[in-house]
Amino acid sequence: MRPVPRLLAALAGLLLAAPVLAHDYPTADRVLYVQECMDEHPGPAFEMVHKCSCTIDRLARDLSYDDFVTLSTESKATSIGGERGNVIRDTESVQKDIRRFRALQTEAKKACFIRIDSR
Repeated sequence: MRPVPRLLAALAGLLLAAPVLAHDYPTADRVLYVQECMDEHPGPAFEMVHKCSCTIDRLARDLSYDDFVTLSTESKATSIGGERGNVIRDTESVQKDIRRFRALQTEAKKACFIRIDSR
């Protein structure tokens, strides 16, 4: 094999292997994330499926599945009322994790062309 075709074959192999480098999330969790994302960002269904799928793919690239579960659970738990919710809201390390997760989500959504409302 000549050097140029070998180089092209090696580059093609690297490009095709890139999706494998992302962390593998269970399909059901990806689907739930996309459904929640579509609920939060109404729009044309076909368009939003792709944008929200893009978002979870980017998160999977940056976070292991275990980290995703932990961070998303902590993020959702801030809405728990009363004393139980105070444990989440008053723990600085958890708040730091939540800020990190929300920043990653915002970055992923922007990269996937989802408009971020400043609420």
